[in-house]
Amino acid sequence: MTNQSATFFTAADGVAHQYVLVDGCRIHCAVAGEGPPVLLIPGWPQTWFTWRHVMKALAQAGYTAIAVDPPGTGDSSRPVQGYDTGAIATTLHRLMEQLGHAAYQVVGHDIGMWVAYALASDYPDAVRRLVLTEAVIPGLAPAPTIFAPPEQNIFLWHFMFNQLHDLPEALITGRERAYLTFMFDKWAHRRDRVASDVYIDAYAAPGGLRSGFAYYRAIPETIRQNAKRANTKLRMPTLAIGAEHATRDAPLITMQNNAVDLIGVIIPDCGHFVTEECHEEFSEHLLSFLSREG
Repeated sequence: MTNQSATFFTAADGVAHQYVLVDGCRIHCAVAGEGPPVLLIPGWPQTWFTWRHVMKALAQAGYTAIAVDPPGTGDSSRPVQGYDTGAIATTLHRLMEQLGHAAYQVVGHDIGMWVAYALASDYPDAVRRLVLTEAVIPGLAPAPTIFAPPEQNIFLWHFMFNQLHDLPEALITGRERAYLTFMFDKWAHRRDRVASDVYIDAYAAPGGLRSGFAYYRAIPETIRQNAKRANTKLRMPTLAIGAEHATRDAPLITMQNNAVDLIGVIIPDCGHFVTEECHEEFSEHLLSFLSREG
């Protein structure tokens, strides 16, 4: 990419950008540190770059931080299909295997939370600990009503719009900045901390809009898969993190009947983009969870 995310972390910073072919799909990830591996999965409309501060905290604490661009995002390939969470989880698991990690921790934000849950459910022997933040999971959480009040609908309306075929691209192409700036302005609380220009550049690139919307268009298949996954509760330690000015305790409530060993926290004075807006508090909770006994 030509934007600042490609050069924010370099070899001089102890970060290596790696490109791995997984079943013909090029997957980009940024890797920092040495120690137990932690896979970091971003959500929409972001890229691996949202984890830049958390990566540093993990590396300094003795972990290997692996921030990935899932298929269709950032510097990874933009395949035509395969955006349900089961397919994405399989791709990311194979990525970790190719990087030499048979077992690892997983952290997922927003849509990355959907993928992280699928990864933990489908590959329970590989995922040792799981951190989920700032989302509800299709098929586990009740479907929102179209009559939600405005203060809730600001976080919900795009679920239906992004699933439409063709129309979103027709309306937004060439206007990516206006569309995504609206999201960042409305969903963030500490707006100055969110690197929105990086993400706008990424999603304005060829195929960026289509592949981003593809995750939403795959929701019916993801719901079908999650109906089966819900039959078996996760057994690995699981941490659910919400933000005061966004999902609050919704991640915890979503997982209450789906994980055996579950704890939850709400980060105060924070909006949806918690890994940037309140990365200090987020990293503190993350490191405490990763290092706890049991």
